[in-house]
Amino acid sequence: MNDRNTPGHYWKPVIFDETDATQRAALDELRRDPTLTFLDERKTQRKGLHSLLPSPEQSLLDENERWVFFPWRKTVVAVLGPHSFRHLRLDRNRNKITLAEQNSLGDLTIGIIGLSVGHAIAHTLALEGICGTLRLADFDEIELSNLNRIPASILDLGVNKAVVAARRIAEIDPYLRVEIAEDGITENTIDDFFDGLDLLVEECDSLDVKVRAREAARSRRIPVLMETSDRGLLDVERFDLEPDRPVFHGVLGEIDSTSLRGLGTRDKIPIVLDQLDASLLSARMAASMVEVSETIETWPQLGGDVQLGGATIAAAVRRFGTGAHLPSGRIRIDLDTHLDALAPPNPTRREQQPSDDTAVDTHPTSVEPDALVLDAARRAPSGGNSQPWTFTRDGRTVRIGVDRSRTSTLDIAFRGSYVAVGAAAFNARVVATAQGRLDRTDVDEHGVEITLSAGGPRPITDRRLLDGVLERCTNREMGTGAPLDADIAADIAAAAAAEGGRAVLLTAPESMAAAADILAAADRIRYLTPHLHRDMFSELRWPGDLDPDRGIEVSTLGIDDADLSKLEIVKRPDVMELVHAWDAGAALGTDMRDRVLSSSALAVVAVPGSTAEHYIRGGYATENVWVTAHLRGVAVQPVSPAFLYARTVEEYRQLSMHHAEALQQLSFEFRALLELENTESVALVLRLSCAPKTAIHSRRLPVSASVSG
Repeated sequence: MNDRNTPGHYWKPVIFDETDATQRAALDELRRDPTLTFLDERKTQRKGLHSLLPSPEQSLLDENERWVFFPWRKTVVAVLGPHSFRHLRLDRNRNKITLAEQNSLGDLTIGIIGLSVGHAIAHTLALEGICGTLRLADFDEIELSNLNRIPASILDLGVNKAVVAARRIAEIDPYLRVEIAEDGITENTIDDFFDGLDLLVEECDSLDVKVRAREAARSRRIPVLMETSDRGLLDVERFDLEPDRPVFHGVLGEIDSTSLRGLGTRDKIPIVLDQLDASLLSARMAASMVEVSETIETWPQLGGDVQLGGATIAAAVRRFGTGAHLPSGRIRIDLDTHLDALAPPNPTRREQQPSDDTAVDTHPTSVEPDALVLDAARRAPSGGNSQPWTFTRDGRTVRIGVDRSRTSTLDIAFRGSYVAVGAAAFNARVVATAQGRLDRTDVDEHGVEITLSAGGPRPITDRRLLDGVLERCTNREMGTGAPLDADIAADIAAAAAAEGGRAVLLTAPESMAAAADILAAADRIRYLTPHLHRDMFSELRWPGDLDPDRGIEVSTLGIDDADLSKLEIVKRPDVMELVHAWDAGAALGTDMRDRVLSSSALAVVAVPGSTAEHYIRGGYATENVWVTAHLRGVAVQPVSPAFLYARTVEEYRQLSMHHAEALQQLSFEFRALLELENTESVALVLRLSCAPKTAIHSRRLPVSASVSG
């Protein structure tokens, strides 16, 4: 505790902990002083602390509060304890500065020489909490002419500049350690000032002190930063990495601090011009240099430029303190140059597709019988609407196989493609059956062969299943959560069984909640794994994008403008890289969780094995379930968790090396929830909902694009 009468009390706050009897007695003495003001906003501070996300550790919530006496204010203020105070005050730094970075930066001891420009720098470092100790040196006092750039007041006139800065910092954070050298940097104070410094910020006017400070920093391997207000000039000299580096980057040659002592303002000008590079000064600064000692006393400085310098140095300190790239060198952050480049921005809001009841498939359904078979096949669902099939026609035989060029990382061993081929073959078979032309269907590991009978098509008398195939679409709208009708559930189970699959229906709230958590966690991993993230967004199609006949149009996603704007953020790889580095991103699974919880059921279509033929049969079962649900008025959306088609440890690693174990665990939990047999494989997961109807179909390639031979 600092005694009220201790030297330095005029700029140091005095902190009292009432749990200490001695300090409590001293605080009681202050309470008896009628000239002092007591401020107590602890309730508001406590409320702010308790409202933080995530909730602070209990040790922070239980920390003793303090009272802080500001002698120059004649005011005593109640504040949180040091750790909880810092935690709450700096919370809005996240995630611009992570907690780990904040803690690392909080260990820095930074010296600042010169508290005109240096005041803004010290204040900014204190605001961001990116130092543990600030050491301030300036022998000068506040004058009225300083108030164009130093955020002091007329009440500070005649007060040492370092003292004014220290007081202002104390009123931001009374726990931040501040030391001052009111005599500035002299041969008597230089050793103490540099002792223990991690970084020096040099902002003084004296040329000899500038050079002497660098000589001292270089001998101690302390890096030096300097911001010169004109055109935002930043200098970085990494003497910690380059102990033989010449001062000022060598632009002044072999210069010695002793040779610069006693120079007048006019004599400094040529050296300053050499140091700053006169050719790169702003026109206004260069013209002003001509007038020094004639029409103006010294070179001009603007408050805005000085404030920019504070921000620039703070950015460099953050890089230094976190080990980011910060080499020796010089750069100009010239706002006027940037303002000269003002131009209209590019549109950021993409024009949306009209949301009406018309299909967006631009290739109309054919009425020619043979072509109708393949037209129905191309309308089948596929992962990311990739349409990974090939059609081969040979007389009365139609073969549907896998196009291996239309795949993605999730499509391990083309299992998803086989499911899509099975769904396409189901559609083709339904049309052929409705025409009375189906002879036989053969399934093998290469695909499906459909043989049509001789003769023309017969009149279609039962259009229900055919219409279901042609009208089926994905409905991604949120559901009402209404229970799934028992008769519909029975029809869905029968539809899967009719094609050799099994539909596992999750309907109980606890099962749906567990599935929602699993699928949300898998979605988060998909966002945070670079190649999965890249694949996911390569599937999306915005109006005007190339290849509009494949992929998923954003107009069909069932999200509002706010979520579309978020989509622009989460599609950025650099953003996801940071979220991954922070081990954050819980919100990345929120949309999936919300959609599952709004559903009436999850229908998981399983098959009894894991061969290509099994997955093709799974495609049959999936499409029959989907069409059946559609005909019963149920909204259907496929869900593709990242682990869907992985079966081995190596395949989980193929999906995401970093998250392989997590994906394997999620898959295990999902299978356990479904009570699947070890030999069973999942063909697809469908979200079933009571939701607003939609008649918007994803675009499809023309049949000719998939026909070979």
